[in-house]
Amino acid sequence: MTMRQALNVLALGAGCAVTPAALSAQVAQSPLDGALAVPTEVMLRAHLRFLSDDVLSGRAPGTAGADVAAAYLAAQFELMGLEPAAPNGSFFQPVEMLGITSDPSLVVGVRRTTTALRYLEDFVAWPGQPSLSTTVDGDLVFVGYGIRAPGWGWDDYKGTSLRGKILLVLMNDPGLTDSTRFDGEALTYYGGWKYKLEQAAREGAVGVIIIHSDAGAMLPWSAVRSTWSGEQVRPDRQTMETLRFGAWITEEAARDLVAATGRDFDLLLRRAQMSEFRPIPLDAHAVLHLRSSVRRIESSNVIARLPGRDSLRAREAVILSANYDHLGVRHPVDGDSVYNGALDNASGLSALLAVAAAFSRAAAHPDRSVVFLATTAGESGFLGAEAYVADPAVPLERTAAVINVNRLNLLGATRDVVALGAERSALEAYFQSAALAQALEPTTDPNPAAGRFYQSDHLVFARAGVPVLSLVSGSSFLGREQRWGLDEELAYLAERFHQPGDEFSENFDYTGALQQVRLLIRLTWDLAGTNDFPSWNRDSEYRPAGEQLRLRRLRSPTR
Repeated sequence: MTMRQALNVLALGAGCAVTPAALSAQVAQSPLDGALAVPTEVMLRAHLRFLSDDVLSGRAPGTAGADVAAAYLAAQFELMGLEPAAPNGSFFQPVEMLGITSDPSLVVGVRRTTTALRYLEDFVAWPGQPSLSTTVDGDLVFVGYGIRAPGWGWDDYKGTSLRGKILLVLMNDPGLTDSTRFDGEALTYYGGWKYKLEQAAREGAVGVIIIHSDAGAMLPWSAVRSTWSGEQVRPDRQTMETLRFGAWITEEAARDLVAATGRDFDLLLRRAQMSEFRPIPLDAHAVLHLRSSVRRIESSNVIARLPGRDSLRAREAVILSANYDHLGVRHPVDGDSVYNGALDNASGLSALLAVAAAFSRAAAHPDRSVVFLATTAGESGFLGAEAYVADPAVPLERTAAVINVNRLNLLGATRDVVALGAERSALEAYFQSAALAQALEPTTDPNPAAGRFYQSDHLVFARAGVPVLSLVSGSSFLGREQRWGLDEELAYLAERFHQPGDEFSENFDYTGALQQVRLLIRLTWDLAGTNDFPSWNRDSEYRPAGEQLRLRRLRSPTR
């Protein structure tokens, strides 16, 4: 794209303004009706085309492309008349991170035989701490799913001393194969990679090797490889003291490794399903070496605020969030090395901007403020969201809810819509009301095994106690067979997720996206106009943190 073309796209995104006649018609309507009339297909397409263009080089944190994306978002918010809302008084909240690019080698010794695994083909690995050279050696121990969860009656560790060991761990949780365990087919937080690393560090391990399978990870090896190779963005601080590296290994390579020890891999899998499971030393020794380059990254969250009209309740807020980063430029696939992230998550940013435009042009604001938060480093463990929670634009105890947008529906109109996590709190009633008003049926996640609730920025807010939901597409598409939507989702995950193929298409259908955007407007409007602070359900794991926020709010001299 030439600079002239880029400026034309920018102008198109900025120029999605209503005419004076249309504005007069909106004034005669209610403020909400006026807001609902603002988003258009042209608006969504213009933002999406620019934010996913090759000129932004995949929006990796700490690159010029990401800086351009952040500047574009801030310029759009300013054009709409929104206030800069970062704690420093600007639109940009600095987030300091480290970028680590590693060249790893992994050798496993069994008895007198050593095997060198192939990087990218058999494994990917990254250092746990920033260092130019890291060498880790230790005995391999199979720890099943690597879960210690008293609430679920499960402990794979059983008090076994694993200090200095390298753990071989299964992805997912026991509910994957036994519907009576954990939450059945729905992936829990314990089944995700982030928990595996955190718990291994608590056990004193020096390294973790996660066994990949398509069924366990709900993603193909190609997506894992692209995500965990190339530059890895990490916090500019020590996070897990004992863990010196993390890695993924293909199931095929893991089978060969286990077979070399004289054990039966399938038998280990069956033993891992038993609550009596205990860690199993594999009589194998692994040596991993990482040569790395480390650079300091200065990135930013982009934060804007639509002030509430009530002088007191304007101090409260509803947050709409979407991450603006993606994977940048990495190893090529079919000659294409730009990981554009069109659906993930330039589409979510397009929704954020469309909702912001709708609220800014409404005849009146709701009583509460609305904060629009575009986060950096969402693909690197939600680092931007963590930075916001540590220094929020509006105190968390005065934040009524966080509504996250991750991957708009660009396939067409649906009969239904899904809000991940809504059923965990009083937000469910608000979501259901907004969905029905938009003539959409509120339904549950059609693919719970993917564990999407645990894979975006809203999780950080949930753990801090703020009620959250993440809006995603429904699966019942007009004019399509019932399974078509789920099949398209699975095809996307298998073929384009975290791949160069996730790029802009002239064939995108924006009718479903507009359904979602208008639902977001209704939902945000309702939450910004209520006196309530929605609470977590009694059985929610986030209720204790929510109660702490409630107590802080009660002690506050203002609402």
